[in-house]
Amino acid sequence: MNYKEYIRVIPDFPQPGIRFKDITTLTNNGAVYAAAINEIKQAVQNKQIDLIAGPEARGFIIGAPLAVSMGAGFVPIRKSGKLPGEVVEASYDLEYGKDKLTIHKDAIKPGQKVLIADDLLATGGTIATTINLIEQLGGEVVGAAFLIELGYLDGRSKLGNIDIFSLVTY
Repeated sequence: MNYKEYIRVIPDFPQPGIRFKDITTLTNNGAVYAAAINEIKQAVQNKQIDLIAGPEARGFIIGAPLAVSMGAGFVPIRKSGKLPGEVVEASYDLEYGKDKLTIHKDAIKPGQKVLIADDLLATGGTIATTINLIEQLGGEVVGAAFLIELGYLDGRSKLGNIDIFSLVTY
């Protein structure tokens, strides 16, 4: 399936020069959304995954249904101040700013195998920070899966040697 046909590109959002990839036009089509999640599942199913971690907020849209379809747990990676329990926190640079991510200290047990799932791999800052948080808790990152990869931003170079799957590349 050509998933690009279902992804709307919005110019100059959230600032001039950015061509935002809007996945809501994909996710509001149940059959296409299900096919995308299933195709990602097929690509990563050979890994022994205990948990899927999804960074806020669109990582929830990819990670949660993927976790359910694989029988794995889901761990939300949230922005600072959003998780109610004791957390580990890390700062990172965005494509157009700075932010912080957090994870509950008890979300991952040492040795658990974790797949990161998100809607988009751009510069790699969010995912590199997510890897850092998972590893701080003793988790083993076994890969990362994305609906979209912006290859021209070379985010892969920030992620080390983890196995990466992207459904669509721009």
